[in-house]
This record gives sequence, C-alpha cells and structure tokens, in this order.
Amino acid sequence: MASNPGLLTDWPWTPLGNFKYVVLAPWVIHSMYSFIVKDERSRDLFNFLILPLMLMRILHFQLWTSFSRHRTAKGNNRILDKPIDFDQVDHETNWDDQIIFNGLVFYLGNRYLPGFSHLPLWRWDGIILTMLLHAGPVEFIYYWFHRAAHHHFIYSRYHSHHHSSIVTEPITSVIHPFAEHIVYYTLFFIPVMTCTLTGTASIASFAGYVLYIDFMNNMGHCNFEFIPEWFFSLFPLLKYLIYTPCFHSLHHTQFQTNYSLFMPMYDYFYGTTDKSTNNLYKSSLQRQEDSPDVVHLTHLTTLESVYHLRLGFPSLASRPQSPRKWYIRMLFPLTLCTTLLARIYGRTFVVERNVFKNLKLQTWSLPKFNLHYFMTLQREGINRSIEEAILEADGKGTKVLSLGLMNQGGDLNENGELYIKRNPNLKVKVVDGSSLAVAVVLNIIPKGTTQVILRGNLSKVALGIAIALCQRGIKVI
Repeated sequence: MASNPGLLTDWPWTPLGNFKYVVLAPWVIHSMYSFIVKDERSRDLFNFLILPLMLMRILHFQLWTSFSRHRTAKGNNRILDKPIDFDQVDHETNWDDQIIFNGLVFYLGNRYLPGFSHLPLWRWDGIILTMLLHAGPVEFIYYWFHRAAHHHFIYSRYHSHHHSSIVTEPITSVIHPFAEHIVYYTLFFIPVMTCTLTGTASIASFAGYVLYIDFMNNMGHCNFEFIPEWFFSLFPLLKYLIYTPCFHSLHHTQFQTNYSLFMPMYDYFYGTTDKSTNNLYKSSLQRQEDSPDVVHLTHLTTLESVYHLRLGFPSLASRPQSPRKWYIRMLFPLTLCTTLLARIYGRTFVVERNVFKNLKLQTWSLPKFNLHYFMTLQREGINRSIEEAILEADGKGTKVLSLGLMNQGGDLNENGELYIKRNPNLKVKVVDGSSLAVAVVLNIIPKGTTQVILRGNLSKVALGIAIALCQRGIKVI
C-alpha cells in the first residue's frame, strides 16, 4: 500500500475477495453463447478468444514466476542478494487483478467501440503500426509520466506501492494501484485504437501486443540477468530498444534513474541512465551459483504438493496450510503430467533460499512423492539420488546437510548412515531431522536444570534427547 493512499487505490472488485472473477462471468457466458448459436458468418472470433487470451496471460505469468524463483534461489547471475520478505509476498497477492481489468476492457471495447469486433486473424500493416506507435508515443509518454510519478505528491499516494518491492520478481511488474493501471491502459490503447480507427486492426496485433507487454514486464522484473553480452555485441542498437533486468533493478534501488518502460533510449537521450548500469550488468552475468552453508534435502509429498512449493502457485505457496482448492482438482491432468515428468527428470532441484545474517541456507527437493518411498523397487533409485545430492553439496563446500521427512528412514538408509559408510571422506555433516529436533529441545531447556521427565513413546527423537541430557549430567526419568 502507498504511504498516503489516494483516490482509486483499490480495485473495484476488492470486496469480492476470491470471488472477484465473477465480474467476468456475464461477458464470458455471452461470448461463448453468441459463438455457439450464431451462424459462421456472424460469429465474432475475437470476442470468443478474449477468455483464452486471459488464461494464456495467467499461464505466462506463472511460468515466469516459477522460472524466476528457481533461478534466483540457485544464485547464478543473481542481481540483488536481499531475499523477498513476507510483506512483499502479501501485497503482491493481487497480481491477477490487472488480468480481470484487461478482460473487461476488451469485452467492453468489442461491444461498444466501432471497428473493435469481427477482426481478421492477421494483418501485417496493423502489426507494424502497433510496433511503431509503441516505440514512439507510448514509450515517450510513459517516460515522462513515470518521472512525474516520482514527484512526492504522486509517489506518496500511488507509485510508492510499486516501489515497496525492492527485490523484484515477475509479478512485481503489475503491482500498482488501480488509478495507475488506468493511466497505463490508456497509454497502451494508443496503438490499439489507432489500428481500430484506421481499419488495420487484427487479432494477432491485439494479442501479440498484450503478450509482448507481459513478456517484457516479466523479464525486466526478474532478479537475475540472462541476456548475454554477445547479444548486444552483434546488435548494438538493441541496447537502446531492449532493457535488461539489471537496468530496471537499478530503478527499484536508486529510484531516480532508468525511468523507461521497455526501451532505454529515452533515458540515454535525457541523461537519466544510471551510471552503474553497465557494471552491474557485467558483474551479474559473471556471478556463479551459490555455495550454501546449510542444505535441507526434502521431497514432494502428495501429487498436488508441487503447486504448494515456492516455485508453484504464489497464492498456495504463501499459505501452505490452506485447505485444498477446488481448482486443484481441475488440474489433475496437468498434475499427472508433472508426476511423470518428475519420474523422467529424476534430479534434485533447488526450491528456495534463505539468509540468516551471514548464514546461507537452501532447500533442495527430490522429484519423488510419498508413494515412491513405499515402493521397494524405488529405494535404490531414491538412495542414489540422495547420495548424489550429498556429494554435490560436499563439492560446493556445504557445512551441514539435513535429511528431511522420508529421506532419512531407518529402512531406507539407516537414518543417513549408509552414505557416510560409502563416502568416509565427506566433509559435509549429514544429519537427519531427528538430530535437529533434539538440538532445538536441548536449547530450550533452562540452564541449571538437574532433572527432566520424558513422557510418551520412546521415539528416536526422545532417545536422542535422553542420551544428550545424560551426557550433560542431567537425570532423565
């Protein structure tokens, strides 16, 4: 939220909460009904394709978010080391509001604006005109509006909401108050309306323009650099036509530089390019993967747990204990494909990273589900994957690797002892979850305690606590 919220900060459908998509229902139903009942000549293909376009946008954002979080967790080419905090996660949960707004704008335009319906599938002149109008009026006006948005009056009421995310990720690109989105959509409508009025509009020019904006927005808000130097060496002029994640990241840290939308040429022309842009770009490209101090090796649980990972759906990842969502059931075919892909891929992957002062921690996951651990034929493969992860962590200089959940079963690998026997020269300390639980309990027992009573079944954790207390000279009952 902005420091001093102004008018039209909230979206009109905010009070609807999770039911906000109902505002699109009448338009979706009407478009589908019209396409089905009308004859082939009177059908409006564009009106029917608005919903698939919106769904494609959601998928586009999701793929970029998953890819960005995975790459940022690994660390190679990362720009900023600061992790994303919980406040940023909370205020970015409404990233899909602008997709609803986009749908409403297209449905209303299709119904009430002349020339906005029954569009042809493709027209080259409309596509070229859209490109020229974006590079000219849209980028130019946006540059000056963006500079004005950093004036104290507008910034405190609106634009500070976007800049509260210092460490950016793809969905950060669309986190603005409703009033700002009205301005942006007005700008982006310049090419759309011009093509409509000149009779050069097509479904390809409209859909392509929306996907171009999404692609550039998502790419520019990643917290890692991936556009190679040779790209700009072969095509020097593209330096002024395509911004990079480093270019825009500096705008979120320095605030008063790099104002351009997607084309930095206006910053170069008006002298607002940050002087450290090139140095940050080169240093980010040279950055290697992180060498974590601690690695926690976990695995997937249910078939749907992949959606609850930080790499999965942001809304589910931020609320891991939330009840099962209805739309997860509808994704069962995709879930099944994910399960098969995990079986084929078979490699450990980085889920997330955390930093506690100078201590770097990473969570790695095996692409295995709970059901795999109950299959005798899977045990050898699971042990091999765990051992490969341990050796990889050892090679990176990791100090401690903890085996979480079923990765440390007694029947599976003797609580991790199997790997130590096989690799006696390991430098990394391999511990299981029970060891960490014992350490936590020991640290909360007050100093000066002389006697401790343990209740319940004598589990592995309880036995470890009892042994550790006895070694300290504390009487255990």
